[in-house]
Amino acid sequence: MKYTALTVLLLHILQHSSSQKDPHWLNDRNTIVHLFEWKWSDIADECERFLQHKGYAGVQVSPPNEHLVLPEHPWWDRYQPISYTLVSRSGNESEFANMVKRCNSVGVRIYVDAVINHMSGGVQEQVGSAGNIGNPGTLDYPAVPYSKWDFHDRCEIEGSDYQHNANDVRNCYLVGLSDLNQGNDYVRKKIVEYLNHLVDLGVAGFRIDAAKHMWPADLHFIYSNIKNLNTDFGFRSNSKPFIYQEVIDSGGEAVSKNEYTSLGAVTEFKYSNEISRVFKGNDKLTYLSSWGEGWGFLKSSDAFIFVDNHDNQRGSNILTYKEPQRYKMAVAFMLAYPYGISRVMSSFDFNHKDQGPPQDKQGHLISPTINDDDTCGGGWVCEHRWRQIYNMVVFKNAVRGTGLNNWWSNGDQQIAFCRGDKGFVAFTNWGDLDQRLQTCLPAGIYCDVISGNVDKNGQCTGEKVHVGADGTAYIRINYSAEDRVLAIHVNSKQGLKPKL
Repeated sequence: MKYTALTVLLLHILQHSSSQKDPHWLNDRNTIVHLFEWKWSDIADECERFLQHKGYAGVQVSPPNEHLVLPEHPWWDRYQPISYTLVSRSGNESEFANMVKRCNSVGVRIYVDAVINHMSGGVQEQVGSAGNIGNPGTLDYPAVPYSKWDFHDRCEIEGSDYQHNANDVRNCYLVGLSDLNQGNDYVRKKIVEYLNHLVDLGVAGFRIDAAKHMWPADLHFIYSNIKNLNTDFGFRSNSKPFIYQEVIDSGGEAVSKNEYTSLGAVTEFKYSNEISRVFKGNDKLTYLSSWGEGWGFLKSSDAFIFVDNHDNQRGSNILTYKEPQRYKMAVAFMLAYPYGISRVMSSFDFNHKDQGPPQDKQGHLISPTINDDDTCGGGWVCEHRWRQIYNMVVFKNAVRGTGLNNWWSNGDQQIAFCRGDKGFVAFTNWGDLDQRLQTCLPAGIYCDVISGNVDKNGQCTGEKVHVGADGTAYIRINYSAEDRVLAIHVNSKQGLKPKL
């Protein structure tokens, strides 16, 4: 068979993108947690003391490179690079490398939030977190170094551009941030050097910030020149880094998320919008039977999913920790339903959209405090430590490899379904649920992992579900209870000691 040059190129891109959609999770793990703005030393501790034991597969870390430092320390400082030196508010290069090594050692992968679309914004000379100078006014960043020749001509992205002008979305300045020209060979080289250095240190992949604002062909070149993962950290030979790209596209955009699926996974913001709308009570749970591609989302293998992230949780229509009951329901559904590559958010408490993480009087990050019930304190929310969320990560591990079956609904705001013969979950978003339902599980007494845990002796600390010989059980969820979800799985059977 003869192949044209175009066919060979397309085959190369498809093979390359497929390898970059593998998050390199260990077989008994799932789900990435975004430990937003945590210090490297605290992340290393969290991998060892908690994440490995709850089945989490990886951590998305905040940008590790040198960044703008403003006196009030807003969270978005981290998204304004001054250089690619690995000194940030989270720690220095040595501390970063130690974190990556310690987390990999317990089977928890590290994914770097890579800011490669732009440098800092403004007009004045600035000092970065490593003490280097950046000047967005003259487009001079000597610590890289970048000069005015490495940036697009100065123009601002207008609101209407997002619907009508893909060229300006990709070539103009996003909220005034100095826009790098990734079509420039020198810029490509410096970005690849930065990403390759992180691969050498043992990271498993990258979230590509603002991918929507870069041309797919330029990103393809950059991704193609990233090294294979470092086998010293347990990665298979010839493994490519996992790539997931931030492309905000909820429909009607000049730049489509579908333009990036050949390069790696893509953040499915429509998923976040819709799951928030449904669990806020603005649509019926019964319609979730066609969830996923049936709702116009990306193909499951392309979709990087979340209920909220560090950007949109500061909006007005997205479910966040501030509405804990509905939020836990949405996260539980995300982790129970077989669609996409999942990430959970771990936040700090904020009262206004620019507020930065907990810090002392000198502006240094404060470590989370760990409470006796495994929750966090000290200004940190730590949703990933909420029982209802980490137990659903365990649920997702228990049901891996199964599909969805035995869907039930009351035609309105109550649903339930099985995951093969491994797990069962039920929800009510209005009214008490009191039904005999098929759980698809073997007969026995099971611990509901939402209302409690399975203790070290295999006993239930929360509600119990009695499954009969026919697999059915009376399922009761009180609408006025703390949680409107119930979940059981093969490893939550009373008498079985936890595997993790």
